[in-house]
Amino acid sequence: MASEQPRGERAERTVTLSRAEAVAHALRSHISAGTLAPGDRLVEAELTQEHGVSRNTLREAFRLLSQEGLVTHIPNRGALVATPSITSIIDLYRVRRMIECQAIRGSLPKHPAITAMRRAVTMAVKGRDENDWTRVGTANIAFHAAIIELADSPRLRQLFDNYTAELRLAFGLIDDPEYLHAPFIDQNLAIVELIEAGKTAEAADLLDDYLVRAERILLAAYERLSETSPSGNPSSGS
Repeated sequence: MASEQPRGERAERTVTLSRAEAVAHALRSHISAGTLAPGDRLVEAELTQEHGVSRNTLREAFRLLSQEGLVTHIPNRGALVATPSITSIIDLYRVRRMIECQAIRGSLPKHPAITAMRRAVTMAVKGRDENDWTRVGTANIAFHAAIIELADSPRLRQLFDNYTAELRLAFGLIDDPEYLHAPFIDQNLAIVELIEAGKTAEAADLLDDYLVRAERILLAAYERLSETSPSGNPSSGS
């Protein structure tokens, strides 16, 4: 029988994982907020100092994020924020249509999440008026998080939290965030109004059409990046 790992080593490993998960959470939050974009280099010397961890702990955090498709490693360049692939974008939007549209169809009248949806639309409109498109993107994510809340499912909430960072990275493929977000602000408002009026099936159909359109915009952006990238792969960056 193989000997068990010494208790001290297990404890040390547990502490390393805990710290790595904390760093991974912080980096994931930066990605979700849009402060880290696809292709951004993750400089180990800066991040170890910022988070007060060792290089091994930081690399463990990178490993955790790479499993989520958020970080990639390129030889001679180190760790980079990942650029979504065509496959990941298609899969992400397929999951979104399945979950979010059903959440709306099954929603109950007067659900508190409806208020959160309207609040997110108000935030987006204010961002548009102030030409703050990063804020509009954040409001858009908050809007869709509220849709998930309509389902009253902790599991679905966790799933949305997991793909929020991927969603923000997909947004990062668009050089012009106004082009990406502006068409959907009024549609978000229309969806809220339909739900408030009890027309959940119509609201779900509108969301389905709009997610298909958003997916097409992102896939077109990916194709443009592929054409301009020397390697034909946007993730290789410059």
